[in-house]
Parts: sequence; structure tokens; C-alpha cells
Amino acid sequence: MYKATLQHGGKTYTYHDIGQIGEDRLKRLPFSIRVLLESAARNCDGFQVTQADVEKVASWSPAAADAVEVPFKPARVLLQDFTGVPAVVDFAAMRDAVKSLGGDPQKINPQCPADLVIDHSIQVDFNRTTEALERNQALEFERNQERFRFLKWGSKAFRNLLIVPPGCGIVHQINLEYLARLVFTDQSVLFPDSLVGTDSHTTMINGLGVLGWGVGGIEAEACMLGQSMSLLLPEVVGYKLTGTLSSLATSTDLVLTITSHLRRLNVVGKFVEFFGPGTGSLGIADRATIANMCPEYGATCGFFPVDGASLAYLRQTGRSEETLALVEAYLRANHLFRNYADAEQDPQFSQVVELDLGQVVPCLAGPKRPHDKVAVSDMKSAFESALTAKVGFSGYGLSAERVSGSARFQFDGTEYSLTHGDVVIAAITSCTNTSNPSVMLGAGLLAKKAVEAGLAVKPFCKTSLSPGSGVVTFYLERSGLTPYLEKLGFSIVGFGCMTCIGNSGQLDSSVGEAIESADLVVAGVLSGNRNFEGRIHPLTRANYLASPPLVIAYALAGTVRIDFATQPLGKNAKGEDVYLRDIWPSRDEVDELERRYLLPSMFKEVYNKIADGTPRWNALETPSCDLYPWDEASTYIRSPPFFSGMTRELPPVQDIKDARVLLNLGDSVTTDHISPAGNIARNSPAAQYLTSRGIQPAQFNSYGSRRGNDQIMARGTFANIRLVNRLVANPGPRTLHLPNGEEMSIFDAAERYRQTGTPVVILAGKEYGSGSSRDWAAKGPWMLGVRAVLAQSYERIHRSNLAGMGILPLQFLPGQSAESLGLTGRELISVSGLAGDSLKPGCLLKVSTDSGLEFQGKCRFDTEVELEYYRHGGILQYMIRKLI
Repeated sequence: MYKATLQHGGKTYTYHDIGQIGEDRLKRLPFSIRVLLESAARNCDGFQVTQADVEKVASWSPAAADAVEVPFKPARVLLQDFTGVPAVVDFAAMRDAVKSLGGDPQKINPQCPADLVIDHSIQVDFNRTTEALERNQALEFERNQERFRFLKWGSKAFRNLLIVPPGCGIVHQINLEYLARLVFTDQSVLFPDSLVGTDSHTTMINGLGVLGWGVGGIEAEACMLGQSMSLLLPEVVGYKLTGTLSSLATSTDLVLTITSHLRRLNVVGKFVEFFGPGTGSLGIADRATIANMCPEYGATCGFFPVDGASLAYLRQTGRSEETLALVEAYLRANHLFRNYADAEQDPQFSQVVELDLGQVVPCLAGPKRPHDKVAVSDMKSAFESALTAKVGFSGYGLSAERVSGSARFQFDGTEYSLTHGDVVIAAITSCTNTSNPSVMLGAGLLAKKAVEAGLAVKPFCKTSLSPGSGVVTFYLERSGLTPYLEKLGFSIVGFGCMTCIGNSGQLDSSVGEAIESADLVVAGVLSGNRNFEGRIHPLTRANYLASPPLVIAYALAGTVRIDFATQPLGKNAKGEDVYLRDIWPSRDEVDELERRYLLPSMFKEVYNKIADGTPRWNALETPSCDLYPWDEASTYIRSPPFFSGMTRELPPVQDIKDARVLLNLGDSVTTDHISPAGNIARNSPAAQYLTSRGIQPAQFNSYGSRRGNDQIMARGTFANIRLVNRLVANPGPRTLHLPNGEEMSIFDAAERYRQTGTPVVILAGKEYGSGSSRDWAAKGPWMLGVRAVLAQSYERIHRSNLAGMGILPLQFLPGQSAESLGLTGRELISVSGLAGDSLKPGCLLKVSTDSGLEFQGKCRFDTEVELEYYRHGGILQYMIRKLI
């Protein structure tokens, strides 16, 4: 069914024609749902995907109220090294498990193409020098050689796995510029490119018209093994864009505006599809910036259907004309090509919202969440109000007398003063913006004008530029802007995800001591997508997301407590005041540079090098074997305990009885709180583990880099210094061991419970698990013995990850919470209804405490597939039993 042929270039191709469902039905469907329909039709085998599943997708309705479960097989899987290393570790361990159970280890291979880009390991150890790039990359290899060697082994041992070496760029920019196909054309069957990825910002690719979103590492591994993933057929919010951006607004300002808007509308679990005449005026880089921030506004994806701009981008990034012609022919034939100016093409949506691009103003987001938009004009007053506001997402609770606090310190022989709001980190970083030539060239032009005006950045401010690909270097250099960026301290420090992921490196000790001595609320300003507490740097309590030009502007100002309209950035050589408006580049200036210096040849030159590898990568020696030779002494790579004691037979599911509460948490607990990716604190359980194995603090590296070692990651679970646990008085990774009430590290408390066979649970508020898609945010709690999480609501990816690890995601009923029910976290908690056949997706389970309290919680296994994973103890155990 649905099969059709396409004649093109003298060849005959087969495809699955979604138009066969009927013109009236097809016209109703959003373009994102059409991609799901094509996948279902093409993969319909009567087993994983049935004809009934195809009909469910084809019958999508904007008025549908019932949850409809459908399968989806993405065309490929995307990994980065923080999440990719655990995936390859799990694949290696699965081979061992299959062999021990009498199966064939060679069955464990990616069945679906998988691309892994090593981009999260490099840190800003050196900056403000032209040597910073080389020195940081050398240190990256020194620290991560064992991880890189393991990944290189994986690239040889596993079929269908492409690994992009370190130093090439950020995964999402490489995906956009190089890996994306739009249409798979290398065989006789044509079909749309689609993907899932183990990074939240996989959604960036939707800006090109490729449907994709972030999933948990465990779910991605199942897709790699050929499993279709299960999802609830989503509501699709139509986001209509009209008008054009003002000359002062950038794509960053637009995305922060959209992020704030959609977060308020609550689009969690929904698709957002952009349409309207304003959409057509946006280039692919602008669309990709909007799609990138999808996790921050909470949707599953922010989709821009393919149009002429998508094809123009493929041409600009060096794809062949032959490929472009075939891509366009297929998309038009299969009703997947969009004309945003044609309202007749507008499908039906579950809900429609609208934004006039002309209303977008320059803005930032912060100080603690990416969806808290602050207009530049309000920035000074907003920050000063935050200082004394109640402690929360935009407050620090300082007394009036502490607002004027300051500290003096010596830096390179000169004395400086530091106070609240001073900028100590300014970073042009992350996939969100460094893929966008307009804002990068805008930043370079601003730097040029600032230098020519005699302005400078204070030398103690940690400035950095970490592009998403080498293409950025080309057009900045050829346009003559690089020297000006370097003059202000924005020299290139690496090609990877750096400051935005917490790889900001150390501040100078004198700066750090000054901050701590006066307990200052200092700021980081970065062109990233995440600014949660403790993520960018432990000492920058206020962190603001901004466009690359605004990053430079605030670095020049030296503080976020500035009104650019009335206060100058500094003085020129003549002693005259220089205001931001005096040096802000015009849209015409930026457009002219982009036309002249962004050339297809640059993309070809950069990406031709990927297949060749880098000298350091090529020099790595790796074992040649199918089963990985684990090194028991390794502190980077260990065989995980997930399959220890596993049997062929399905174990019975047991109710949870008399569990202790390990943590009692509030709202918006992120995966940065649950599984930090940044530095390993020297007084932490993870540090103690490393020290006991002879590792010096200088070699600790980060939690993210050690994700291949379960012992470190278990000790790093809930290790964020800003974690607020209601069982203890002060923020940090501490809890009470009950019933004796002794305060200790969370890991030590969990270990004591484990030794006595006591299960543990976690209490939480709204949006539990928001933020990056980190599989260790679910694996870590499993290691700590967590059987269930009881929260008011969940972030989509993290809830899926919990299910994939065999942890019960339980949800308070509407209007209820731990506080409203009187739960303190000191109770013994039991959950019944898990054993037997009564457990169903979305069912109500009985929760009781030793104090006599009884209430119901909603089981948040949303599909039968997730329930099946739970019964097996996790998704990987399910796959192993299936394969043998």
C-alpha cells in the first residue's frame, strides 16, 4: 500500500505516496504529521508497525482528545560524546551479556545508521591568546585519550556507526551543515530524512525541515537496534509568523521571545509547526536557531517544513546539484514541499498562535532559566530588583545593605573592584547561535567598531569564542573581523560545546576569591541555550543568554547593571562617550558581508577533512576485537552493572514496600541538578573515589567526560551544589539518612539504604527532569536504588528515560503535591498495584505511608511499550531477551 514510482535523471525510484490517503485528509495534516505518516507507511511490516498504526496517523485530527499511541522509526540516530560514550559502553556490555546468556554477540550492532560527533570534551582552559585553540585541544586529548580510544574502537567494532573526531565542531551544527540529507537518496527507495538524538538540542535540525527530537540515551539505543519507538500522536500547535524583524533585532532576540511565549502556553509533549508569510522571510540559520531552543520552550519539536530556502541552504553548504534536483522532485511528488506564502497550503492545527516579527525587541534570558526573557531596556532595573527579591528563579534574597557589597583584588599587577552584576564570563558559544552567520558576523562587526573606538574588555573577564564548525573561522577570517575579536579577548578556544555545557574552565583564583569573600552575585553572559543554576560556572550565580553581539556589548560594559540607552560603554581617544548605538552594526552591513564571504567552497573544505581524521585521532592505537577488553583500573570506562544477574526469564514485578525518601525536591529540578556535567568538586564522593585511585585533582576532568564510569556517575548523581533538598537546611548534595536523621552525602545515604535492602524514592514538584537529555539522570538514580519518583509533572525526555531504566514515574493527581498532602520526606512510602496484570499505562496506583496517609498517584508509563520495558527491568534488558 502507498507505493509509487518516481522517474528522475534516467532512473526509477520507489517511494511511499502519502497522497494515497486522499486529498481532503492529506490537506488537513500538518507537515510534521505527514513525515510520521510516511514513516509508518514505509515501515509497515504487520508486526512492529501495523496497517492500523498507519491509519491512526492518517486519521490525526486537531480535535482529537484521546491519547493515541503510534510507532515511529527514525531514519537515523545522532549522538554526541557525553551521551554517546555511555551508548557505546552499553553496546559493548550488551555483547558481553548476550555471550554469557548463550547468544551471538555479533547481533549487537546498530541496525539504524548512527552518527556520533565528539564535541563535548573540550574546555576553556586557555583563552585570550591565539594559542588557546591548540593548547585546549592538546589538553582535551590528554584528558580524554582513554575515552577517545574506546570510541575509536567502537567505530571499528560496530557496523553502521560513524564517529566524527574531536576538533570538527558542535554536533548540531555539523548535523545541519554536513550530516543532514533532507531525503535519503542513496538507494532505490526515497524517503525523508528524520532522526532522534541523545541531546536535547537535536531539534535544531527541524529548522532545515528534518523532523527530529531528543530522546534518552537508552531509547536511542533501542532505535539503533532496530526498534521502532513509541510515541503518543501529538497535538500540533501552529505558530504563525507575520511581518519582518526590525533592524535592531537579531534571530537570538526572536528565539528568546518565542521561547518565553511558548513556555507560557505549555506546549510540553506537543509539536510546534511554524507557518505564515513571516516564516518564509527567515533564512535556515534563523529557523535553526528557533528550532534549537525547542527544549527551552518545552515542545517535542519546532518544525519548519521544507521550502525553497531549505534547498538553497543545501546548495550553500556544498551539496551537489544532482542531489538537490532529486530531493526537490521527491518532496514535491510526496506532498512534503512547502510554500509559506501560499495560505492554501496551511493545514489544520490543534491550536494557532501568532507573532508579529516587527514586535521583537533586543532581549536576553535569565538569570536562571532560558525562558525568562528580559528586554535589554529593562536589564539594569530587572537585575537590581532580582538582588533583593525573594530567593527563586529571579531572586537572590540579598538584604538592602548587601546590595552595595564589593571586593577588591589584584589581577596581573593591577587592582580591580568587583561588585554584584559584574560580568566575569562572556562567551560566544553553543550550537544555538554559532551556526548563524548573521549574528556571528554582527558580533565581528561590533568588535571592529569597538576596537576602532578605543574600547576594551577588562582583562579579568573570561572571554571566549567557540564556533560550532570550522566554517565560522573561514568567514570571520576572510571578512577581516578575526583580529578585532581577538583584540577584545574573543580568540577561538575550541570547536565544540564549551561554556554552554559547563566546560567554561576555571576563573582566575583572584577573581574567584573576590567573589566568594563578598558572596557576590556576578554574571556570565553567553550566546547559549541553557543557564540553569550551577551549569555555566559554580561562581556565576546570574547567567544570561544573549546574541553574540550582545555578549560583546556586555563584556565591554563589564556589568549587566547598565542602561545602554543612557549610559556609555566607555570613552574614545578624544575622551568622548561611546554608546552602544554608536557601534551597533546595521542589518545592511551584516548582509553584505554574508553575501561576500559565506561560500560553498568553505563547507566543502571543512567537511572533506572529517573522513581523513585529525593527526591526534589518527595516532590513537585501539584494540582490534569484537568484545571490548575492559580495564578494571580504568576511571573512565567500566562495564556497567545493568545486566548483573540477568536471566533469560522475565522477573516478576514487585510492589514497592516501606521505601525511604532519598530526596524531597521542589519545582524545576533539572538534569543539571540530577546529573551534573561540569567540574567534579574536590570534596565530593566522586573526588574521593578518584583520589583513592591515585588521580590528582588536576586530572579529575568533568562528570560529563567520565560518563563511561558508573562508579563516578553514581557518586555524581544529585551532586549539584545548588540542589535544594527540603530534608536539609542548606543547598547542596546532602540528605538525611533515616530514621536516625544523620546528615551525609546523598551517595553515602543511598549506600546505607542499599546495604540494608531498603528501597528509596524521590519526591519532586513540577517539571522534574527539565533540561538536557542525560541518560545518567535516570541511570544514576537506578544506581542509587531509586525505585520510583513521585512528582507533580515531568519533562518528556526524562520521564521516558526513567521508564527505560525500570524506574516508576509516578505523578501526583491535579491539585496535589507533597506539600498539600503533608508529606515531609521522613515517612516510609509504599506503592501497590505494580504486581500482576492490573498495571496499565496511565492507571492509578495506591500510595500509602507508615503514618496512615493514603492517596492515589498516576502511573506515567504512557504506552504499553514503556510498560513492557519496566517489566523487563529496563529497555536494554528487553532488547537482550528479544535478541536471544
